[in-house]
Amino acid sequence: MAVATPITPAPPPATRPRHEHTPARTLKAFRASPATYAVLLVVSAVFFVPFVLMVSIALATDATSATNMFTIIPTEWEWSNFADVFTATGLPVGRFVLNSVVIATLSAVGQVLSSSLVGYAFARLRAPGKNLMFMVVLATMMIPAQITMIPQFLLFKELGWVNTFLPLIVPNFFSNAFNVFLVRQFVSRVSGELDEAAQVDGLGYFGIYRRIVLPMMWPILTAIAIFTLTAAWGDFMGPLIYLNQEDTMPLALGLQFMTSTSNAMQLPPWNLVMVGSILLTVPMIAVYYAGQKYLYEMNLSGGSAGVK
Repeated sequence: MAVATPITPAPPPATRPRHEHTPARTLKAFRASPATYAVLLVVSAVFFVPFVLMVSIALATDATSATNMFTIIPTEWEWSNFADVFTATGLPVGRFVLNSVVIATLSAVGQVLSSSLVGYAFARLRAPGKNLMFMVVLATMMIPAQITMIPQFLLFKELGWVNTFLPLIVPNFFSNAFNVFLVRQFVSRVSGELDEAAQVDGLGYFGIYRRIVLPMMWPILTAIAIFTLTAAWGDFMGPLIYLNQEDTMPLALGLQFMTSTSNAMQLPPWNLVMVGSILLTVPMIAVYYAGQKYLYEMNLSGGSAGVK
């Protein structure tokens, strides 16, 4: 009687690691050639020409300003124009600057506070319909500002806020969709284990926000402050709608007012107007220069986290 020999299964074929013999992907750094620097230098010089022309006109004498015989490279050095803009125009230019500082500073504070709170809530709090609500908030970015301009004016007029700073400041304490999106994406990349450890120690959502998440949000909040300062400092349309008294005008609107107050058949004092334009430009350059490292950190740590 034949005895059946057991059939032993064949050993499985040797498997090799998934990434074996796969060339490693390396990120090649871009190395600029001298031609690249040359092109960048030429383009930068072209964009810098208006600023040089502005400085040249600001340093021109009254006689040159009256004849409009300006040059791109400064040939006159009338430094007294920087003092005359506050005394010789008949307008409270110093008050214009102070109004711009108040409006821009309070607007930045409002955006930082409200954006950090709302963005943190969308990133960490759990609530039914949260994602749908977030999409609705983002959808408001597609509404042109011209559509809401008249309803907002009628609302603020009924509240008695016309000729005050309130219509320009208070809306910033309710944030906007873009800043909420930035904060939400930034906080979404923070590890949730920190929240769990803080909850074990007895912290609630607001305690976690104030003591853990808020100190980590300085790059994104600094970027929001810079964006808001720049927009509020140079805002012209908002003050034009809500402010019609001279002592409430910011610098951007005051400069336009300066060009329209000259005598009949007389050119505006363009040299003093350009001095005011320098006062409107240089502070924002300084703010950006002081906060550029935070903008860079925002791009590195914030990244492009997807909408979850």
